[in-house]
Amino acid sequence: MQWSRHQGSSGGPDLNAPLVTDRPDFTEASSTVGRGIAQLEFGYTYTHDESGLIESKSHSYPEMLLRYGILADWLEFRAAWNYTGLDNEELRFSGSDDLYLGFKIGLTPQAGILPEMALIPQMTVPTGNDAFTADTVLPGLNWIYGWELNNCLSTAGSTQLNRSVEGAADNAYTEWAQSWTVAASFTDRVGGYAEWYGLFPHSAEFSETEHYMNGGFTFLFTNDLQLDIRGGVGLNDASDDYFLGTGLSVRFQ
Repeated sequence: MQWSRHQGSSGGPDLNAPLVTDRPDFTEASSTVGRGIAQLEFGYTYTHDESGLIESKSHSYPEMLLRYGILADWLEFRAAWNYTGLDNEELRFSGSDDLYLGFKIGLTPQAGILPEMALIPQMTVPTGNDAFTADTVLPGLNWIYGWELNNCLSTAGSTQLNRSVEGAADNAYTEWAQSWTVAASFTDRVGGYAEWYGLFPHSAEFSETEHYMNGGFTFLFTNDLQLDIRGGVGLNDASDDYFLGTGLSVRFQ
């Protein structure tokens, strides 16, 4: 698809340019990797929260996301797997999370003030450890939109709608998620971003709205290899207190 004012498209991502990753921010990239291109993104996150007298810590790794371009430059297959260790002073759990599957569909390239857009139909399937699985398929949809403002500055947002389940209550509800991020290139190799995102449960019995601010930096070793670091804080009582993380992304051409 193209905006009516658009005069033509290059036909896919520029593989001579640096890779564009979905991490480390919450907002996914509005571009696809390109047909026949594989991109592997993985990392680690430490999260801390103190609620009343209970202090909880979690370790999340390898946060592995495989993105692979299929059929056309505008379509990619996505699969993600993760392992979580949780310690809340009273209970300790560790195990794999449910498997994530999805497709990213490139909708439009940017045309002036009209954004580059993509859509991700997605779901998790119940493959995880007993402590972390939802025991059911949870479908969702993620709409992403982004703008290159100039050679150094870009901005993007995402709007998500996902089915979710409240653990022991086994109560299914809808969770909206909204985010906005601003990214800057400081040099040819170093970049940074700042972002807000929120999680908004609807018809949930116990889950509450959460707001976060986070930011981080990226470093390109080569056009196909990028390191990232990030940190964030919760903005309200229902949110985790803070999180810290790092990761690596590799593109295979």
